[in-house]
Amino acid sequence: MFKKSLQIFFILLLSLCFGQQNEEFKEVTKFYDYQRYMLNKEFKKRFDSEADNANKLTVRNDFQEFMVKLDSIQNNALVNALIKVKIREDLSKFFLKDENHLNTANAKKAELTKDAKYPGGFEMMRQQITNVFYTDAVLTDQKIMRTNLIFVVEKDGSISSVKADGENFTFNRQAEIALYLLPDKFSPAYIKGAAVRYRFRLPLAMNFE
Repeated sequence: MFKKSLQIFFILLLSLCFGQQNEEFKEVTKFYDYQRYMLNKEFKKRFDSEADNANKLTVRNDFQEFMVKLDSIQNNALVNALIKVKIREDLSKFFLKDENHLNTANAKKAELTKDAKYPGGFEMMRQQITNVFYTDAVLTDQKIMRTNLIFVVEKDGSISSVKADGENFTFNRQAEIALYLLPDKFSPAYIKGAAVRYRFRLPLAMNFE
């Protein structure tokens, strides 16, 4: 009885975690945006206090170097957030061995009364992914990188179970992080007036010239 109660509690906890995944990534971004703001403020004071142009240039170069390092540190924090999310998803599969619930909407696509949609459509979604994509973390000598982002739109419009299945691991990882950083939620899919989970597949290509 205790084991069954624990399993039910864990399933409920995982459901809550899935709904908060986007917020988890946004909190990391919010924290580092604040650090950028504070650094920008301090460097501006130094820049304005310098009368010599050569010193001003040194301050500006130092500022740019700090920003590059901060971007790298933030990406490491986002990678750690992604790992935590993946671990939770793996644990959910352990407790929820029957994954047919993930395909509810897909199995009944003919019955959908409303498809899941992203505000502005997929082109807006691709543009927003590009805007937050950290290209410096991608290791490649190819000019064009491609992957397919597979994910589930939850009943509340949040996303979960994100997986990129391209050939380059570093590109896949950054694509997954970028998807979790989308600023808006989906409108969920509906069957007969009830919101349902819906699986999406989004092709993504980026030019690294």
